[in-house]
Amino acid sequence: MARQQGWLALILALAIAAGALLMSFPLQLGLDLRGGSQLTLQVLPAGTVKKVEKEQLEAVKDVLERRINGLGVAESTLQTVGDDQLVLQLPGEQDPSRAAKVLGTTALLEFRAQRAGTEREMQGLLRLKRQAEAVLNQRRTRVAASVQGQPEPAKASFAAEDLAKALTGLGISVPEGATETEQLELLLDAVNRKVVALYEPAQLTGKDLTGAGRQQQQTGSGWDVTLSFNREGGEKFAALTQGIAGTERLLGIVLDGRSISEASVGPQFKAAGITGGSASITGNFTPEEARDLEVQLRGGSLPLPVKVVEQRSIGATLGAENVRTSLVAALSGLALVAVFMVVVYRLAGAVAVIALSLYALFNLALYALIPVTLTLPGIAGFILSVGMAVDANVLIFERVKEELRDGNTLIRSIDTGFSLAFSSIIDGHVTGLISCAALFILGTGLVKGFAVTLAIGLVLSLFTALTCTRTLLRLLMSYPALRRSTYFVPAAQLPGSAA
Repeated sequence: MARQQGWLALILALAIAAGALLMSFPLQLGLDLRGGSQLTLQVLPAGTVKKVEKEQLEAVKDVLERRINGLGVAESTLQTVGDDQLVLQLPGEQDPSRAAKVLGTTALLEFRAQRAGTEREMQGLLRLKRQAEAVLNQRRTRVAASVQGQPEPAKASFAAEDLAKALTGLGISVPEGATETEQLELLLDAVNRKVVALYEPAQLTGKDLTGAGRQQQQTGSGWDVTLSFNREGGEKFAALTQGIAGTERLLGIVLDGRSISEASVGPQFKAAGITGGSASITGNFTPEEARDLEVQLRGGSLPLPVKVVEQRSIGATLGAENVRTSLVAALSGLALVAVFMVVVYRLAGAVAVIALSLYALFNLALYALIPVTLTLPGIAGFILSVGMAVDANVLIFERVKEELRDGNTLIRSIDTGFSLAFSSIIDGHVTGLISCAALFILGTGLVKGFAVTLAIGLVLSLFTALTCTRTLLRLLMSYPALRRSTYFVPAAQLPGSAA
């Protein structure tokens, strides 16, 4: 009796702890339940790499995971699919364009000195670049202001004749029907390529970076990105800046083949260059642009280029509908199981319903504790594990009924039923866990979620079927009024001596 009381106290304590855990740590909902975005990324071979191998795919995944963590999107998942693809799920993120921009770029940072004798050409190109950037930035500001209901700033423009002349001078063919904004973007892209061509080969790259940050400019509303180098990188940076200090040549900062900042180095650095192992990219960035660049640089450059092949968004309304439908299906299934167990197994069936309720509570508490991101396949795994838990109870109760029909006493029949059903229950659960392991190892994405929730359920069902059900039955048998065989088996099926 003392042993049964100990088990009962343990079960009650676990139930209270599980309830408190669920109140403190809400369940994490996946993309299909919460809504959000999904990106499919393809890793492309480049250079000497003709085929993407598993090790290279994992290396790309590691860099992307660091960038995702930097973006601050909670509960995101990144998984490999096939030989050269990655699937990223961003629950709660309804606009995948920013994530695609940050993840899809290589983030190869280079520091280059301007070639001698190109000063005049560089000045003309930078003048065009500043003018085009100013117009495009003002137009984006006007759009943002109109969306937020704020007063729109004065409209900036690029004279049509000057724009046409600049495009012609750069040898750009404008598609028919292109808007002025599209023409400016074409101009800016061509100017950037021309500017990069005026630099010498890179003498310092992002491989020598040890950190990146951002700070707001003291004399304006723009943001800068700060960099820190390792010892070798600091020495390279000092030598690079020393070579162009006091001249009209510029120091170019190039990201993925695009010049993002051009800076002059004053004559005071002629003796030793800029020392200290740190630098700042002054590109008049917006807070979002500075944050994205910081994330890219801190995450490191991708060993192979990545292409976004699919962007898909799931609305929050659809996610809420999935939650409602899944909840209705789960509760309906549990209710039907409860009715079946009570009708067929009577008092034992009622005990099984209580044990299954505890099982569901423990299961959800473990989901919140691990945590497990709950998806539609995960809910399917949970419901299937409930079926497995019911199956264990059915095996036990059928054994009990057989013992009662053979004329054994009620207490002996319950003990024997649990003993005889034990090996069958273990076999069924072990084979189920083997299937879960195969699904988790060989499957991807949502299939793994299904395997995890089913495996957790199978382990817990052993505890509830063999411990909770048995403890509750023995507790009820301590009351003489409930110690009747007809509460387990119809009187017609009992031997005359057991009736």
